[in-house]
Amino acid sequence: MESFSLILAIVVITALAFDFTNGFHDTANAMATTISTGALKPKVAVALSAALNLVGAFLSVEVANTISKGLVDETGIRPEVIFAALVGAILWNLVTWLVGLPSSSSHALMGGLIGAAVASAGLGAVHGDVLVTKVLLPAVAAPVVAGLAAMLSTRLSYALGGKSNGKAADKGHRAGQIASAGLVSLAHGTNDAQKTMGVITLALIAGGAIAPGSNPPTWVILSAGLAIALGTYIGGWRIIRTMGKGLTELEPQQGFAAQTSAATAILASSHLGFSLSTTHVVSGSVMGAGLGRKGGVVRWSTATRMLVAWVLTLPAAALVGAGAEAVTGLGDWGTAVVAVFLVVSSAVIWKLSRREVVDHTNVNHTDEPAGVVTQAMAAVTPPPVGAVATETGALAASVPAQASASADRANPPAAV
Repeated sequence: MESFSLILAIVVITALAFDFTNGFHDTANAMATTISTGALKPKVAVALSAALNLVGAFLSVEVANTISKGLVDETGIRPEVIFAALVGAILWNLVTWLVGLPSSSSHALMGGLIGAAVASAGLGAVHGDVLVTKVLLPAVAAPVVAGLAAMLSTRLSYALGGKSNGKAADKGHRAGQIASAGLVSLAHGTNDAQKTMGVITLALIAGGAIAPGSNPPTWVILSAGLAIALGTYIGGWRIIRTMGKGLTELEPQQGFAAQTSAATAILASSHLGFSLSTTHVVSGSVMGAGLGRKGGVVRWSTATRMLVAWVLTLPAAALVGAGAEAVTGLGDWGTAVVAVFLVVSSAVIWKLSRREVVDHTNVNHTDEPAGVVTQAMAAVTPPPVGAVATETGALAASVPAQASASADRANPPAAV
């Protein structure tokens, strides 16, 4: 039976809070395209995603073991270090949610953990080989692979379905999109929910509650699965809007190709124990699907902002985690200060989000510009023939009128 101290209880609660933010932050990964194409109503989509996230949490513990046993040296980690890492991850999740950017919750957690561990025990506390092979390399490769797969799948889908009945084909693609979105949700549970399991397990080991090298206890698996499922059901509507409408406009064929490619990549990574960012994978597959349709346009301004957020995630969360660890290292009062800072900062971010509410009623509304290519095409497109004829006729009619007015001014009528 695990023996709990106060700080260990605080760490577990904070980890589940992070898992909750991970859920609503990453709902877009599974359901954004399904919602944007109208395959499912928004509330139905997030409910389905939440249920499958919970199921996925029980399918594997490989990713959890990567976090708890591989990334950092578990023998030199105190529970306060885990708490500081979670503070960095939660705040980054909330900030990027506020601005509607689908950044990686996984990398926020990794960054917070690395920063706090280095601040506590030095660079030797981080296993660099695991960081490179199971975190950084998949972060670069996964969105590229998923994007290429989605682009090829989209082109194949349009080629094979070119002569099929429009309504029947759309119906089939919508059904396939729902199935593939469910698969992404299941895969998300096998990958992202396990990250919180790994963090809680690492905290239990650091606090002496369980033996080093232990797998996540059953109650940890269940609580992490429930937390991410609840967060998913709440719905991260701001990020769903960006992922579903801000990157590109998707048709059912594209949505099906994007979701299937993303699910395949995530499930394969979970099996191999890679701590993959589902955000990176799904974003790559959505852009690939956008480019796969003839005439499709990717809004590169949005894609660029997302890329900047991806690059900043690890170092930003690491800096916050390191700063939080420096304060918690001052004693119990330092831990209390960090906890208050986390609560106050979260409340401020939530208050700011109320200035412009995004929910299931307006999630498909976007003012995002159409993109450079689309705007350039519009600039050189000639006006319709009818409009030209109307404008020419109006100009021709105005010339005699102007001439008559000039003659009247030159020869005013004689006074009677």
